[in-house]
Amino acid sequence: MVCQQAFPATCNLRCLAFFLILLQCTAVLALVSAQEPSQTDRWPTLTGKPPLVIARGGFSGLFPDSSSIAFDLARQVSLPNVHVWCDVQLTKDGVGICAQGVKLENATDIATIYKKRSRVYRVNKVPTRGWFSVDFTYKELANNVSVTQGVYSRTNRFDNHGFAIITVDYLAKEIKPPGIWLNIQYDAFFTQHKLSMTRFVLSVSKRVKVDYISSPEVAFLTRIASGFKPTKTKLVFRFLGRNEIEPSTSQTYGSLLKNLTFVKTFASGILVPKDYIWPVDATLYLQPHTSIVADAHKAGLEVFASDFVNDIPISYNYSHDPILEYLSFVNNADFAVDGVLSDFPMTASEAIACFAHDLSRKASSQAKPLIISKYGASGDYPGCTDLAYNKAIADGAEVIDCPVQLAKDGTPFCLSSKNLTEIAIVPKDVGGIFSFRLKWNQIQTLIPVIANPSAKFRMFRNPKFQNAGKFITLSDFLALSKNAKSLTGVLINIENARGVRVADAVNEVLIKAGFDKQTSLKVMIQSSNSLVLRKFKGKSNYECVYKANGSIADGSDSTIKNIKKFADSVVVTKDFIFPELSAFITNTTDIVPKLHAEKLPVYVETFSNEFVTQSWDFFSDATVEINTFVQVAKVDGIITDFPYTAARYKRNRCLGVGKKLPPYMQPITPGSLYQFAENR
Repeated sequence: MVCQQAFPATCNLRCLAFFLILLQCTAVLALVSAQEPSQTDRWPTLTGKPPLVIARGGFSGLFPDSSSIAFDLARQVSLPNVHVWCDVQLTKDGVGICAQGVKLENATDIATIYKKRSRVYRVNKVPTRGWFSVDFTYKELANNVSVTQGVYSRTNRFDNHGFAIITVDYLAKEIKPPGIWLNIQYDAFFTQHKLSMTRFVLSVSKRVKVDYISSPEVAFLTRIASGFKPTKTKLVFRFLGRNEIEPSTSQTYGSLLKNLTFVKTFASGILVPKDYIWPVDATLYLQPHTSIVADAHKAGLEVFASDFVNDIPISYNYSHDPILEYLSFVNNADFAVDGVLSDFPMTASEAIACFAHDLSRKASSQAKPLIISKYGASGDYPGCTDLAYNKAIADGAEVIDCPVQLAKDGTPFCLSSKNLTEIAIVPKDVGGIFSFRLKWNQIQTLIPVIANPSAKFRMFRNPKFQNAGKFITLSDFLALSKNAKSLTGVLINIENARGVRVADAVNEVLIKAGFDKQTSLKVMIQSSNSLVLRKFKGKSNYECVYKANGSIADGSDSTIKNIKKFADSVVVTKDFIFPELSAFITNTTDIVPKLHAEKLPVYVETFSNEFVTQSWDFFSDATVEINTFVQVAKVDGIITDFPYTAARYKRNRCLGVGKKLPPYMQPITPGSLYQFAENR
């Protein structure tokens, strides 16, 4: 079994146990071949085939780049034809190893092992200090040095497992990925040290199958071109920054991009940073796409895009949703790139196999989970504004919510907090910072402010529209809801010290709007105050939703039976179901089964797209998080400030196969990653 073969001795049985739990690989691998993207629909790639997923250093978004476990995880959870990317460095004795960069200290512990062996060398004509592979034999590195997480925003909790530096031969013969992509970044540097990358790639290709070789150096690719048949190994010219100088031609990469017919003489494809295709301005908003893909395809060159990650801010146009970004490269009306280079190959696989092409034609359209907005689409616009609600409806929310506050004149309106300074710009002369101190006509003059719950991580929401929209009354909210044919209900949240008085005002508005009678829209009344819920309990068109507090955590029978007396369903936060420790899920509670046993549906909040709101277990992917709560916890609904992401999840093609889910749509096993990381 490949899962076992891929681990060196240092990984031990604990690694194997983790993989068996997390990936359920024996069950999943049998299903892989049946879950490829449809070959019947021609893609607008050069070959007409689905775009290739290239895993940079394996699943380097979680595990140390180029570690055996990163390569193996990429193989297990990606499309069946995933190719793994190895940045090749040469050791003193000419062994080809996979290492993230020419400076080994960036992603290994070499600086602590060989403290006095740093050197200064010229790399691309720039004096550079570091620890270089040319100063060490492979035996020195393999026996003493371990790869580590080189991106400091990612967890380092897996560094202590002693993952050894591996060779290209080990990658091919032991891990056995479906395809291998070798990147030769520093041929000129190794030539200076009397080491030949040309000799290495020609030699290794006789021992193992190498599918792609890329390099940013024209001279290197030209030199090896005659040694490879394009039908067996494709050569790809890698473009670096537009203003960087290509060493063998002394031209900028930007100027070389204008001469694709020249590139075609020594390569069958190009690899470009993603912003070559979709430029992003200084404010992180997309500009119109360029013609690079069309131009390259016209020249007979495949186009691969690089720099895809889930865990750094992407263009605001994507609403912090990495799948949306992938789709803009593979599923737009004008083109599709031939492949994507990603640190998170599972997300790339989801995008291509589950969400690309016409979702309406092949959608699963499953009933659960119910998609409930959190203050409308408050991830894109200021919460509780007309713009937020309209976007939530357009994005596929099935229930939109109104947290009710009372103005000084008794007008019920939608506002996420009675403290106005948290959600609006309040002039000093307005007369107060609490909503109940202002009349509705005063509140109407306030400027809304978009929420930025992840601001401490320098992650912000749609700044161009940070003050857009206007607040609306409960009456206007209900009128808006009635006109939205796609909605199934409204949720009215009453969390207020004067909850009973607010409930009376809400009831009056509902009656006036005709919601007390049977309508096409269900009315959900949410509160943590049982007295509020009892006012609405038993009305045929109303669902009383209890917002649970800490007392429900033990899930005792008496507690749950008491809830049943005044509520029809329950809202809990995510940690009630999957408790966390150090941003890792530790286990699954039994709260959902207990509530279900009493026929109480369970809604969970709050789901956001920003990766910093998710545990490490979910691979910085909001879709993986949603999928796990649905498939593992069996929740009935999710409350989200990004309704589009949740609604799209319900439409994805990969859910329409019953239990035969492809590996990239398999939920994670709660607690397995924490057990693997706890030896720290």
